[in-house]
Amino acid sequence: MTLMILGVCAFVSLIVGIATEGWPKGAHDGLGIVASILLVVFVTATSDYRQSLQFKDLDKEKKKISIQVTRNGYRQKMSIYNLLPGDLVHLGIGDQVPADGLFVSGFSVLIDESSLTGESEPVIVTSQTPFLLSGTKVQDGSCTMLITTVGMRTQWGKLMATLSEGGDDETPLQVKLNGVATIIGKIGLFFAVVTFTVLVKGLMSRKIREGRFWWWSGDDAIEMLEFFAIAVTIVVVAVPEGLPLAVTLSLAFAMKKMMNDKALVRHLAACETMGSATTICSDKTGTLTTNRMTVVKTCICMNIKDINDKDSSLSTELPDSALKLLLQSIFTNTGGEVVVNKKGRREILGTPTESAILEFGLSLGGDFKAEKEACKLVKVEPFNSEKKRMGVVLELPEGEGLRAHCKGASEIILAACDKVINSNGEVVNLVEESITYLKSTINLFACEALRTLCLAYIELENGFSPEDPIPVSGYTCIGVVGIKDPVRPGVKESVAVCRSAGIIVRMVTGDNINTAKAIARECGILTDDGIAIEGPDFREKTQEEMFELIPKIQVMARSSPLDKHTLVKQLRTTFGEVVAVTGDGTNDAPALHEADIGLAMGIAGTEVAKESADVIILDDNFSTIVTVCKWGRSVYINIQKFVQFQLTVNVVALLVNFSSACMTGSAPLTAVQLLWVNMIMDTLGALALATEPPNDDLMKRAPVGRKGNFISNVMWRNILGQSLYQFVVIWFLQSVGKWVFFLWGPNADVTLNTLIFNSFVLCQVFNEINSREMEEIDVFKGIMDNHVFVIVLSCTVVFQIIIVEYLGTFANTTPLSLVQWLFCILVGFMGMPIAARLKQIPV
Repeated sequence: MTLMILGVCAFVSLIVGIATEGWPKGAHDGLGIVASILLVVFVTATSDYRQSLQFKDLDKEKKKISIQVTRNGYRQKMSIYNLLPGDLVHLGIGDQVPADGLFVSGFSVLIDESSLTGESEPVIVTSQTPFLLSGTKVQDGSCTMLITTVGMRTQWGKLMATLSEGGDDETPLQVKLNGVATIIGKIGLFFAVVTFTVLVKGLMSRKIREGRFWWWSGDDAIEMLEFFAIAVTIVVVAVPEGLPLAVTLSLAFAMKKMMNDKALVRHLAACETMGSATTICSDKTGTLTTNRMTVVKTCICMNIKDINDKDSSLSTELPDSALKLLLQSIFTNTGGEVVVNKKGRREILGTPTESAILEFGLSLGGDFKAEKEACKLVKVEPFNSEKKRMGVVLELPEGEGLRAHCKGASEIILAACDKVINSNGEVVNLVEESITYLKSTINLFACEALRTLCLAYIELENGFSPEDPIPVSGYTCIGVVGIKDPVRPGVKESVAVCRSAGIIVRMVTGDNINTAKAIARECGILTDDGIAIEGPDFREKTQEEMFELIPKIQVMARSSPLDKHTLVKQLRTTFGEVVAVTGDGTNDAPALHEADIGLAMGIAGTEVAKESADVIILDDNFSTIVTVCKWGRSVYINIQKFVQFQLTVNVVALLVNFSSACMTGSAPLTAVQLLWVNMIMDTLGALALATEPPNDDLMKRAPVGRKGNFISNVMWRNILGQSLYQFVVIWFLQSVGKWVFFLWGPNADVTLNTLIFNSFVLCQVFNEINSREMEEIDVFKGIMDNHVFVIVLSCTVVFQIIIVEYLGTFANTTPLSLVQWLFCILVGFMGMPIAARLKQIPV
């Protein structure tokens, strides 16, 4: 709106100027304002356009979703955007249905259609009700679907065609800064009205003294128009419209750079919120560990054995009956698959845990295809994070009856067993001594940071129906396997960085508590004064006990989705923490949604988890989360630097024009000059200060937290100190400048105004350098690493020289001598030692 008003001013100025002074002399003022407006609009539009390109790139990354597909007889990973009718898609818990299709085969499939129909109750999909719709989510079970319709012809596509995609909501910081901008704008409007009134009063007084109050010339009209233009320009300078631009630029810049650091930001607000994070609740598998699992220890038939890649002697040591049961359990009770790819090579598909167990089965000489074909699947219960187990029911060949296999968390499966296979391959009752031995074995494996899984089976009666639930007791224990998942390189160092940054890292995992404690100690998460607790114990605590317990919790093992959600909610509400949560499964979605920042895993994460998250960690690495924290803090600090710089300019510009109008009846800075200052302050300042890259020092200070003030006492100290210095300098030049520089003659006023304008701009240039560090005295540290800052600063100086020396007619300036230039540079530079001294004053 202010630029539109200035446009009207420019138009009237052109008409009046040309009518009174002719072309081209009378058009100079009007064209100068037009040129300034066009420059502001062009630079702002360019930066907005570059930002929109960045969002387009990010949008492409968001759409990189892969799924398991069988096409032309080969199972392969494929983008959901490359699917065709006739493809067979394999879906599991947490997957989003990528197209419309028909159920072919599967078990216990529950589909959440709330995104399409609004109905919260899940829909059961079977061969009798086979329809699967695009955009819905697999809540439970697994299945294969035949694609019938893709793209905009699906039900989801038709729905989306009726909607127009909305823009991004403003981030909390943008909302807060918009409030600041509104207040400053109102103050600026007040000063503008008062300034205009004072200037008009001065003109009227002069006309009364000269006895021509009722006679108006073209010069009087132009002068009145200049007063109005100055008043409008004061509003333009006062309204810090660069604040939202700075936030957007900083966030867009951070998003682009974070993409290079393997973090995809889905919501802009997450960038700034991550900078305030005070605690991170991290998953273990795949985040702290590599998620490349292998079976390294087993206890089959009550015998413990270390597994070596080159040693396959276990298959010869096991009794034939036990080996047959073990292979049947591994190859039938699995969510993974062993396939032959297009190159004729064997490939294992599935989760890292499933892949590790299938690899173990193959090393024992098992045949995946033969085992699958030997028995008929009657029922499948996929792995569920609540039950922490999965099971299948098989119809054995040659009428041998029905058998159920079960595997899952060792303590849970072992508790469901009443028999065990001994070293001779015989099924014997599970006595107290055997239970103690197996429990100690599980603890031994867990203390070596191994994930343990127990395998068991049960013979079923012939009357079992697929609608019946798989039994939860009466099993025979086949054995326990210990799976190694090494800690990722750099995790221990990253946890230490978080600790030094005041961020508490907590591990929340579904694993055995001993495994969790071993990994947590290795990562540096569990300390001597910390507590490790199991989910069942945690959920039994009262509110008072939780209040005492939660601050000390560093590890939560055997946690359910509700436990994780409760912990996050308590940390956020009761303790006022800013909580970041990592997760990869559908079960993590509630906690991801509850957290201030949800971090989903890009590799192991399900589509439901990714949809619930704010940031997707593309490499599933905890070190990347620390990088996200660093960038978040960088965004927050950069915007603080820019606000400090801009408010200084606001205060000085308002005081200078207002005081000058009151004392002398004229403004020292013209509309064109103020527009150029506004350009430096808003667009160029945002580009320079909002794109500062993060440094390691950011992770050595405490987080801002939920209740921290955005404009800190440190910022107020710097703003008021610099504003006072610049105001004194300009007041001094206005008062005694003519005598100091012997500026007498016909062009003295223009030269003095040019001197004031040049000193003011160079003060802003040096203040921009000062604003790079709000507390550190060395403001030049790393300045050459920020190419944007150097380029913007250089362009500002070059344009200032051009405006002063060559655009006198448009900008109402006159060329300055070398001595005058040196004086202006000295005035600007003196702001730096003053800023350094200000930073030594404690606040």
